[in-house]
Amino acid sequence: MSAVQVQQIRKTFGGTEVLKSIDISVTDREFMVFVGPSGCGKSTLLRTIAGLERGDSGQILIGDEDVTELEPSQRGVAMVFQSYALYPHMSVYENIAFGLRMIKLPEAQIKERVQRAAQILQIEQLLDRKPRALSGGQRQRVAIGRSIVREPKVFLFDEPLSNLDAALRVQMRLELIKLHKQLNATMIYVTHDQTEAMTMADRIVVLNNGKVEQIGSPLELYRAPKNRFVAGFIGSPKMNFLAVKVQRADAAGVTIGLPGGTSITLPFIAEGVKAGDALTLGIRPEHLSETGVAAGDLQGKLSGKVMVVEHLGGETLLHVNLDDGVLIQVKGSGESTTSDGQSVDASFALRHVHLFRESGEALQRFRAVTQAAATA
Repeated sequence: MSAVQVQQIRKTFGGTEVLKSIDISVTDREFMVFVGPSGCGKSTLLRTIAGLERGDSGQILIGDEDVTELEPSQRGVAMVFQSYALYPHMSVYENIAFGLRMIKLPEAQIKERVQRAAQILQIEQLLDRKPRALSGGQRQRVAIGRSIVREPKVFLFDEPLSNLDAALRVQMRLELIKLHKQLNATMIYVTHDQTEAMTMADRIVVLNNGKVEQIGSPLELYRAPKNRFVAGFIGSPKMNFLAVKVQRADAAGVTIGLPGGTSITLPFIAEGVKAGDALTLGIRPEHLSETGVAAGDLQGKLSGKVMVVEHLGGETLLHVNLDDGVLIQVKGSGESTTSDGQSVDASFALRHVHLFRESGEALQRFRAVTQAAATA
């Protein structure tokens, strides 16, 4: 078993608490991604699991073993860093085999493990080359191979693709997904790129300012963010946010005023909400449509003037200035003929709307609407 339990981990640097009582359970053979902005504590948390940092309090369990006080080499983990850290004077084979030689593994066993790792990573033809003769993606494969041959309980990745160009990052994402399936291993991956998190993870941990904001599958975080931070961090382009005032709150839902003076009743439970309260309305660019929403969907509308049009091939991104001066983004078809300066009405289905309190906490939707959104 290679499940990982992080229990009440705290860590302070120079009087600043960078990990604030973190609790996370990574299940056996899961691909879990830690994501968040720079400085949120995600790399420190990964290094604490690896044993490269020691928490001020709390416990780390790998399998059934408490490894909190163990050295990194005793924890059964292997870490792949942002820097490849390959020995330039050694061949690929020697770089991959180096750690095994340090623990004095028999040469026949070293050869078997290196050949197997090279086959999995499709670098058999590179074993005699030096790192300077490799591309960035090939060097990253060698760094991963160095971890595979150790046959760890848990693989730890600290932003391993951040040094690669955009096209190579996409390719390596696919390679890591396939690698996870081949090895059937527990993997924990750190990134600041939410696209990497969404495409690779079984579950995502969203971290902010040293604490866990939400844990869930990519679609759970996308469809039902618990607060405004998660809503704004997950999804690309980012969710649009509009400041609104509550006009009425009752069993029918929460009625708010939209930019331009129109009112709309949204299907949210009104507990703790009253007339006059300030809320934030959230709607994703891909859930706004110039052509209206599906027949039968209850809908709202935002009106404004197009300031900038970005033609991206398969899609078009409109930057729209609403009647009250707030700028939003609308994602449309790549065939859109909308131009700068044109007035548009961006329609949306009510099941795709989010509401947040001043504290940032998300209001709960009516259950029927939640179920409809989950199948959309």
